[in-house]
Amino acid sequence: MPSPMEIYKLLPKTNCGECGEKTCMSFAFKIISREKKLEECKPLFSPKFEKNRKKLEEMLEIVKKAEETGLVVNEELCIGCANCVVSCPVHVEKDPYNAAMGRGIKMENPILRIENGVVKVVELNLCRRYGKNRTLCIVCRENCPTDAISFVEEM
Repeated sequence: MPSPMEIYKLLPKTNCGECGEKTCMSFAFKIISREKKLEECKPLFSPKFEKNRKKLEEMLEIVKKAEETGLVVNEELCIGCANCVVSCPVHVEKDPYNAAMGRGIKMENPILRIENGVVKVVELNLCRRYGKNRTLCIVCRENCPTDAISFVEEM
């Protein structure tokens, strides 16, 4: 996941305000939180910044793949350990005798499931980060030994 500083370094750094933000650093933060789109930075689309723009577009591919909760699963890093699945508080709450004990959960539609050796998002709407009563939950990310799970925003 790119940091706002990594994004900022590739922006024009003119603080022109054409994007609606007072500074390019503020714009970089809004890009990560998906409040702004790269296309809103007009100077970035001039020939002078074409190389930087292409780098930014590559970096931000992962942000485009984020679910509504900001959840990003990098399947290339996932080793299928299922730590995220068994530690998820929603899974533990709904299936206390399996998930909480470190066994495979028995829920029909869990938030996360291991399929073909990697974690997959199955039922996102159950996630505590979803909906109007969402909360800042990062248990799945904190229990991932390979950093395969990340969030584009920390709410």
